Amino acid sequence: METNLPPQGVDERAEQLALLQGMAHQRLTEPETGRLLGELGSTAENPSGDGKLSAIERDFLRVTRRRYDKAVKLPQDFVSDSARAEGLSQAAWAAARMNNDFAAFLPHLETMIGIARRKADYWGFSNPYDGLLDVYEPGMGAAEIGTLFSVLRERLGALLRKIQGRDPLDSSFLRQDFPLRNQKRFCQKLLVHLGFDQQRGRLDTSSHPFATTLGSHDVRITTRYSRDNLPSSLFSVIHESGHAMYEMGFPPELRGSCLADGASMAIHESQSRLWENVIGRSLPFWEGLYPQLKGSFPDQLAGVGVERFYRAVNEAKPSLIRVDADEVSYSLHIILRFELEQGLISGELALDRLPEVWREKTKEYFGIEIDPADPRSDADGVLQDIHWSMGAFGYFPSYALGNLYGLQFFRKLESEVLDIAGLVARGQFSPIKDWLRDNIYVWGCRLEPGQLLEKVTGEKLRVEPFLEYIEGKYPLDTVS
Repeated sequence: METNLPPQGVDERAEQLALLQGMAHQRLTEPETGRLLGELGSTAENPSGDGKLSAIERDFLRVTRRRYDKAVKLPQDFVSDSARAEGLSQAAWAAARMNNDFAAFLPHLETMIGIARRKADYWGFSNPYDGLLDVYEPGMGAAEIGTLFSVLRERLGALLRKIQGRDPLDSSFLRQDFPLRNQKRFCQKLLVHLGFDQQRGRLDTSSHPFATTLGSHDVRITTRYSRDNLPSSLFSVIHESGHAMYEMGFPPELRGSCLADGASMAIHESQSRLWENVIGRSLPFWEGLYPQLKGSFPDQLAGVGVERFYRAVNEAKPSLIRVDADEVSYSLHIILRFELEQGLISGELALDRLPEVWREKTKEYFGIEIDPADPRSDADGVLQDIHWSMGAFGYFPSYALGNLYGLQFFRKLESEVLDIAGLVARGQFSPIKDWLRDNIYVWGCRLEPGQLLEKVTGEKLRVEPFLEYIEGKYPLDTVS
């Protein structure tokens, strides 16, 4: 639906998805599934089952029990209807974004919010938003996340204001015409440089970059291209490759089971943002790769040295677009959406006021005024992300939480793998990927996110490692 589906195929595809998701739900919730779980001692009170079973079998039962208990509470018709609505909603969002027409998407958004509320109600959550967060971050509620985000908002906001008080970097060379054909060719080279296994995955184009796993040997990623925004395609490829390498790294004994999955969406984002930012936006990374980039764009990058390029792609400058945001302001984009989502799900924020409140918060957080009459006001504002069209309320916090997890993992990696900077500069990523595989990928979703973090680092989730990293990196000095 996001890459090659003909526009007139949307309605039929929505029906196909409704059928398939309904069948999958029916299979999972059959009485036989519950009976077999019970025979193995798995109950709501003891989801891991019989203590005599092996550790991996008990983990399998725990995860299966969690999924079964959630699924069995959802009526079959509701699951099929939700899948159908999601397919139509995504298509409506894509058209509305293209036409800068929030009003056209509004009925679908209202439907998806209604579905989200009903899910949380079926699951028995007194706070519906906590129920939606539990899908993506098991065990974390809005109160705990809000405490972490309040510290991030204060410190990142202060850092952003400090940066804005300095002379701006000259990054104008990035806003030239970079032919799309050359971008696509270089992105293929970028995959090779990262060691992305193209026998098990591929790169395509979509309106919103994503990674999706169709099987253990079929993990696909997408990016989007803009002639006057070269970094957008480059860093989307690195980001989505981080997701894909996580999925490709699950051990053979987990493949084909429910354990071949990320511990949570925040853990997944820790991998993609670690590769995109900590590695992919580092000076050593481009010291090794920049000659190839200049070879792809000799006219546009003539006279631009690697250090100037590095500073330009790390420029901290508030912008409207989340996926193109710098490391300082990115989490502020997430906090903005976190606050709006809570209002949407609780009903405290009226849907027809959403674009207006979005503009108000954009001015508050980033100092950017959006003119409602601008022909891109909704497209680059409230319509820019696909998530709400998918009904993925509660997903957004995972991105900022992923920053926190990622830096704690990276600190541990640095202490155990010597000369990370040298390896990155030489394009020798195998020791890094081996460490990630042996410490993170190997577990799939056998451990809850907090358990995985403590097992790898010995710590609970904290904001300090990320803030120390970001405050140590910024502000970048001006380079002429």
